[in-house]
Amino acid sequence: MDSALPPGYRREHHDSLPSSNARALEAARAGVPTGLWVTAGVQTAGRGRRGRAWSTDGGNLAASLLLVDPAPAAVAATLSFVAGVALHRAAVDLAGPAVAERLALKWPNDLLLDRRKAAGILVEGEKLASGVFAAVIGIGVNCASHPELEGGYKATDFAERGLPVSSEDLFGRLALRAAEEIARWDRGEGFADTRAAWLARAAGVGEPIRVNLPEGAFDGRFEALDEDGRLVLAEANGRHRIVGAGDVFLTGAS
Repeated sequence: MDSALPPGYRREHHDSLPSSNARALEAARAGVPTGLWVTAGVQTAGRGRRGRAWSTDGGNLAASLLLVDPAPAAVAATLSFVAGVALHRAAVDLAGPAVAERLALKWPNDLLLDRRKAAGILVEGEKLASGVFAAVIGIGVNCASHPELEGGYKATDFAERGLPVSSEDLFGRLALRAAEEIARWDRGEGFADTRAAWLARAAGVGEPIRVNLPEGAFDGRFEALDEDGRLVLAEANGRHRIVGAGDVFLTGAS
């Protein structure tokens, strides 16, 4: 079932795993070199942002990419934007260019289809015993089904929207596009290009949005991303708020 992978990349597939991210980090601790994709047909204890559960049923994609020493830890956080661009490109490859206008990236780590969540990205990392930093990019895509989400979010899947995208075909395109986007990113040196590519595919730029933070919710207009990938929110009082993490709701017309 293996898809052809770009040079330097390998794949470890499991019928079922608790978490593909956890397995990839385990491999890193065992000394497995960079470039390992871990995929699972079913994921029973996946993780989303802020500790949220992310289950993956059969027919959906659960994939995690291990990168050993991709960049300093602070820079490696921008890999979520690399993954977002790669995933968007892979989905358009399979679903066709006409679908591109229905797909969008939502800050900081979601792929939307018809303004509903179709995929999530989670970047995790740790310093290994060797002293080297390892990062794992986890990507979960609703190809055939989708869970109900909490917190006011709406989800969907490609099949529900009339787009037959198989998890295996998507993985093949994702592996290719990820390799290209990681090369563009170039240990963070090329993040300006990555940021531009992400913004060109982003939902809500120039629109009113609401950002939920632990200290409260803030409304404003999504103006840009700064050089570190943080959201720049223009508030009604003319001030700009820089947001490093938070839950974004699109409040413009759907």
